[in-house]
Amino acid sequence: MLTFFRNFFKTKVGLAIALAFLGLIGFAFASMDVSSTGAFGGVAGGDRVAVVGSEKISTAELSDGAAEALRQARQGNPDATIQTLLADNGLDEILDGLIDRFVLVAWGEENGLRAGRNLVNSEIRQIPGARGPSGDFEEAAYQAFLQTQSLTDAQLRSQIRTSLFFRQSIIPAAYGAKVPDSIARTYARTFKERRRGSVAVISAAAFAPTGAPTDAQLQKFYADNQSRFVRPERRTLRYATFGSEALGESIEPDDAQIAAYFKENAENYAARETRDFTQVIVATRQGAEAIANRVRGGQSFAAAAAEAGFRTAELSDQERDNVREQASAAVADAYFSASEGGLTAPARSPLGWHIARVDDVTQVPAKTVASVRGEIADVLRERNRQRGIAELATTIEDRLADGASLTAVAEELDLEVVATQPLTASGFVYGTAQRAPELVASTLDFAFQIEEGEPEIAALPDGQNFLLYEVSSITPSSVAPLAEIRENVIAEWRRSRGNEGARAAADRVLKRVQGGQSLAAAMAAEKVALPAPEAVNLSREELARLGNTSVPAPIALMFAMAEGSTKKLKGNGDQGWFVVSLEDISLGQLEENDPLVQQALLQIAQGWTAEYSQQMLAAMRAEVGVERNPDAIAAVRRQLLGETN
Repeated sequence: MLTFFRNFFKTKVGLAIALAFLGLIGFAFASMDVSSTGAFGGVAGGDRVAVVGSEKISTAELSDGAAEALRQARQGNPDATIQTLLADNGLDEILDGLIDRFVLVAWGEENGLRAGRNLVNSEIRQIPGARGPSGDFEEAAYQAFLQTQSLTDAQLRSQIRTSLFFRQSIIPAAYGAKVPDSIARTYARTFKERRRGSVAVISAAAFAPTGAPTDAQLQKFYADNQSRFVRPERRTLRYATFGSEALGESIEPDDAQIAAYFKENAENYAARETRDFTQVIVATRQGAEAIANRVRGGQSFAAAAAEAGFRTAELSDQERDNVREQASAAVADAYFSASEGGLTAPARSPLGWHIARVDDVTQVPAKTVASVRGEIADVLRERNRQRGIAELATTIEDRLADGASLTAVAEELDLEVVATQPLTASGFVYGTAQRAPELVASTLDFAFQIEEGEPEIAALPDGQNFLLYEVSSITPSSVAPLAEIRENVIAEWRRSRGNEGARAAADRVLKRVQGGQSLAAAMAAEKVALPAPEAVNLSREELARLGNTSVPAPIALMFAMAEGSTKKLKGNGDQGWFVVSLEDISLGQLEENDPLVQQALLQIAQGWTAEYSQQMLAAMRAEVGVERNPDAIAAVRRQLLGETN
């Protein structure tokens, strides 16, 4: 049912609402510091891309917003580029998110809403990543959290402040949207809907030219479709690894350290006594004494306990402190004052009255330093190793921060520096299916954020070794020269021309169907041999059973069409076109108390909540006032794409 209603709301209007709503939340939590006022040199339209009320959104902020959006996009697709990000009005969507953020703050302040420093501090203290081992806020943990999120304190505070205004204005306006039962029943009944029709596939390959294009055709295609031929950013890394071997003999403990450790842990090496017991625990002192009397009278301990209705338990290698901790001091004194083979006096613990037979007494002599020297040396060696490697890593980190080069540090530690082949952010050697070296794979995300020639140190996943690395060269993402990818461009040209042919065929087939022919006959009338249409007979309930499986686009279209209609649909990636014909729609019956109605109420309410949110934001924009600077926006776009004016 959930899948059905998610698909149901994937109309143009519903999709726009959902994207805008999610975009607002995303940018409210992932934009840059609003205090930034840096100028953008050479922008013909000035240094502002928009004005919200009396607040300016600078070109620098839009540029930074695009960089942040690209960073987020690369979390899902490491090979994402600025070109793909800005395609299809991407920069406008980023600016819309910034404007909505500024509108929220401006409208909130004008209408008496508050998000002061104390409230922001309170929110920061609730961040799990800002808490230390004790569970309380710790400055060191907070700084580490900021570093992992690539944020400054000011940026995070700005995000939290925006989210507070959002929670005070948008959420109350949209929360608790109610749907009339009649509407819910109408939507729920569509779940019982069944549709019959057919889908025809018109492959681009069937219409692709076999010959090569002329130079003029190829040049024009390449110029018009450069986004198809963008190469991802590549980076070459230099790195070296080190572990405890870099500490040499410094981790070996000396006699004084061993003696000190022996003294500090003297109780572990002192003489001690261990005992084995057979015990029973009863509720009363009288019960324990009765068992003791039976044993003194000649019965075995187990038989005496069994006659009283209890079972004995055996305890091995017990020390006085163990018994005291597990039972009580009185029980420990009784158990360790009786002689071997003897019976202990009844003693009480929170569990009841204990009585036991002492089965065995073992005296463990005290250990000397010499007898445990190897054992202590192993403990101290590991302690020195852990402390030494941590201190060495900290020292190297400080040296790098002070300007030391990777080469200099590697020479001091006698480390071999290795260079990688050019790597992509997705973790592959550029142009191949070969994975990046395992040693640097865990650092690639950060390596694609730092500048060239800035050495860094990172702990390897094994927790025992460290990686010293730097980016030695960066090849920016750019369009590949035609001369280098000519064959690839020709293949793309053929695919594109084939797709154009497939579209023309889809238009012809559609026209024949509209003229009265069946879809099968319309397909057969084509000069190129095409496969027969495939019959489809599905209900929305059957679609919902697919769960998280993606519904094929032609089927999704069929469930959005009017009965008796035929439509064409473009396939993905210039692979061809579909012609979808819907012949019949039938509705099943909905039971009086069908649970689908309640599910419909919840699902539609979510859509209405998004609609209310968008309406509220639109009203805020109108009240606060928003102006855009098209020249400055265009200049930012050119600068991000590396284009000249």
